[in-house]
Amino acid sequence: MAAPKTAVVGPLVGAVVQGTDSTHFTVFNSKTAELLSHHQVELTQEFPKEGWVEQDPKEILQSVYECIEKTCEKLQELSIDISNIKAIGVSNQRETTVIWDKLTGEPLYNAVVWLDLRTQSTVETLSKKIPGNNNFVKSKTGLPLSTYFSAVKLRWILNNVRKVQKAVEEGRALFGTIDSWLIWSLTGGVNGGIHCTDVTNASRTMLFNIHSLEWDKKLCNFFEIPMDILPNVWSSSEIYGQVKTGVLEGVPISGCLGDQSAALVGQMCFQEGQAKNTYGTGCFLLCNTGHKCVFSEHGLLTTVAYKLGKDKPVCYALEGSVAIAGAVIRWLRDNLGIIKTSEESEKLAKEVGTSYGCYFIPAFSGLYAPYWEPTARGIICGLTQFTNKSHIAFAALEAICFQTREILDAMNHDCGIPLSHLQVDGGMTNNKVLMQLQADILHIPVIKASMPETTALGAAMAAGAAEGVDVWSLKPEDLPMVMMERFEPQIKATESEVRYSTWKKAVKKSMGWVTTQPPESSEPTTFSSLPLGFFIVTSMIMLIGARYISGVP
Repeated sequence: MAAPKTAVVGPLVGAVVQGTDSTHFTVFNSKTAELLSHHQVELTQEFPKEGWVEQDPKEILQSVYECIEKTCEKLQELSIDISNIKAIGVSNQRETTVIWDKLTGEPLYNAVVWLDLRTQSTVETLSKKIPGNNNFVKSKTGLPLSTYFSAVKLRWILNNVRKVQKAVEEGRALFGTIDSWLIWSLTGGVNGGIHCTDVTNASRTMLFNIHSLEWDKKLCNFFEIPMDILPNVWSSSEIYGQVKTGVLEGVPISGCLGDQSAALVGQMCFQEGQAKNTYGTGCFLLCNTGHKCVFSEHGLLTTVAYKLGKDKPVCYALEGSVAIAGAVIRWLRDNLGIIKTSEESEKLAKEVGTSYGCYFIPAFSGLYAPYWEPTARGIICGLTQFTNKSHIAFAALEAICFQTREILDAMNHDCGIPLSHLQVDGGMTNNKVLMQLQADILHIPVIKASMPETTALGAAMAAGAAEGVDVWSLKPEDLPMVMMERFEPQIKATESEVRYSTWKKAVKKSMGWVTTQPPESSEPTTFSSLPLGFFIVTSMIMLIGARYISGVP
């Protein structure tokens, strides 16, 4: 019997996308950008205290190895030769902070996730040290002082974890965002692993000068971070090292981008003024501002978009960050139990076609852009006895769209030229109800790539285009045509504005809820710090009790 023929495909490029909720590995044909195979693994999140969000760095690393192995098995089942994989790109959840022992390769503490709020009192203390007329942190980094970014997370770990303090004193500690941890581990770990990051991830630490593209001594002194634990900063597209173990041993890792920068590249937003919105755990709208830093007057961040080669110029972006997008659907599933799968939210919302006056502010981690209001907490308002789980599911989807509207409005003000349409990507864009709602609330067309894995595509493009790999051309004439799906507004602009103004009213109600002890305190829980679920359940009990007392069946 003749051996099966091997499909002639290639060269191929793989992309690791390590997100907050899951990890996946995807392989593309570098000549056509066709997605050939992928595998995804969902991850555990730990919530040891209210406002704390952690993940196990070893579980994250193992999920990467598993995804690579399973994807390669699927390729072999398709008779595709995995030796055609010429490079790997890495894209990752940004800001999430890891610190590990370079001698043992063991994490010294759980990864503190970007959503984590334990550092609020640290932020308040540090903010008092910044002169009102000289916010050198924002001018150097483009970022507001917030719990969101890595520097304050690292400061908290250094203050509170003795094991880390000892490792720093003995010169054994290494710090990195998730990309650094993965690249160091994949390229050998304790046996010569490369301790590096790229400019996009470095720009989210609040320790990196986005003008000089270097770690900033003044910032490190301000946050009291020893510079010898920081990774080397490279461009987003160059060979960092080779994979040292597993089915892809010897393949170069040659692309590295924070997930939102990867999506910007994957959407091919290479021209100044082009923008994209990614719907993942959070929601992130980025607009390419070219080679100049544009500082926002409306609550947006200034960040590094990409630097696609050691000798290539850096490009910047304005960014609007929303903490809770897809995470609100996971919350409905895991915390309230009103849906069994994330996909069920679309079905419920479609059944009713309205929230029936119910508004959901998912400020589980405070409010990010454009408010930067850490005292906000999640609320559901406008409830009546008619409200059911379908209305709440609709309100949750609508909340994602209203938050996008807020950051789009801010971006239009900062850029001066309103966006005529919005390019979108991310797993949630498969939800057609969400996409139509987004077009209705923005009142501009929403354009979705037929292949939603643009974050993986961007990481693969950066890896394939790296000098020494050279299997992916980024010349405009060589970029592949991507099929798009278009959603047009289907409601009147006046209706959109009424719903949006009611949403803004609800947002104000969510602010100022946290007025007692900071999240990092270990004192007993106070009334104002109880979780949202407590208030929902209590309200339901009170409503049932009132009906019983009044004799209403």
